Amino acid sequence: MISYKPFYNLLKEKEISTYKLINTYGLSSSLLNRLRHNKPINTTTINDLCKILDCSIENILEYIPDEEA
Repeated sequence: MISYKPFYNLLKEKEISTYKLINTYGLSSSLLNRLRHNKPINTTTINDLCKILDCSIENILEYIPDEEA
């Protein structure tokens, strides 16, 4: 599973609100909703987030192995 928890940790660390991401950087609320619920996003979006936040991919997402049944 891909988790976007590092993204929200980074926002908190940099004191950037989701309001600012929407109104200053033009991100959509639906994108933020997808991140909040760990839904898939495309690599172009990951690239844009890294550019906006001046960070690496590891600061946006992390891979968490699924538990085997």
